[in-house]
Amino acid sequence: MLERLVSRRYWWFIFSLVLILPGLYFLLLHPLITTGQFRLGLRPSIDFSGGALWEIRFTDKAPGSISSAEIAAAFSSASFDNPLVQMSQVDVEGKPTADALVRTRSLNEQSLLTERQAVETALTAKFGPISIVRLESVGPTVSRESAINAVFAVIGASVCILLYLWWAFRKAPHPFRYGMCAIIAMLHDVLVVVGVAAMLSTFNLAFEVDALFLTALLTILSFSVHDTIVVFDRIRENLIGRHPGESFDGIINHSIVQTLPRSINTQLTTFFTLTALLLFGGETIRGFVLIMLIGLVSGTYSSIFNAAQLLVVWEHEEWKTWFRRSDRDPEAPTAATAS
Repeated sequence: MLERLVSRRYWWFIFSLVLILPGLYFLLLHPLITTGQFRLGLRPSIDFSGGALWEIRFTDKAPGSISSAEIAAAFSSASFDNPLVQMSQVDVEGKPTADALVRTRSLNEQSLLTERQAVETALTAKFGPISIVRLESVGPTVSRESAINAVFAVIGASVCILLYLWWAFRKAPHPFRYGMCAIIAMLHDVLVVVGVAAMLSTFNLAFEVDALFLTALLTILSFSVHDTIVVFDRIRENLIGRHPGESFDGIINHSIVQTLPRSINTQLTTFFTLTALLLFGGETIRGFVLIMLIGLVSGTYSSIFNAAQLLVVWEHEEWKTWFRRSDRDPEAPTAATAS
């Protein structure tokens, strides 16, 4: 099996498509079908969409005794129309207590205290003693800048990685290919992670794309590139010291087999740590840890089964013969035979 990793490269590419396509559906097509408007299927937090986030704790109310509709009505009476309410519960001195996260429009800086007091008055009159545990407000200008900066951060990191790998592998044949294959593998990881985020945004009302999500995404890119460099470095060493008669495919396959235990063992240590955080960590970092776990697995897979395999595709320029069966090497695996 390990001796044929490269010869089955189109199987690995097809598997990647199977992972990516459902996420792309929920990211692009599902919002268009359900709402009739083109938008990304991600639920942005107030960091990127603007608005205010209230965490309200109902001191004398048990979980389940208050409905989200009642809370929304109280906010509407305080001039905050169409609030989004998510109910939860917390333990206060060992006693379960009702808690709610409410998203509203942004607060007016000039009348912030007045608007806060209006909400407190409306909630207290309806539910009794309450406390505002958290109140965050981000204006539309700041949120737009945050979204633009997030995109620039991902693009900037990708360009820097491409240039660095191009320089680092300058002694290997065709060094630019190493940088581009690493970027394509990174794009695979981005699509997997963003697709999963779109599915979570669709089915899990508690999941939002926030600054922690961006942090997780950039960290995933670094993990992915780190593992890809390990594989590419061994490929470079084997290419420089290759013996006459050794095929390019054989060298790539041998290099992958040599680095496979190291790649898996290195990532497993991080996987175990993240799993422990997912199971026993706090609620506030659970989404961050879940995205990290998914990205870690995707990054390990793409480094071994995408990035290195793409070097073989590029070396043979296989895209030129994908639709010309008569000119293709009969021993070379193709997308058609793989499927």
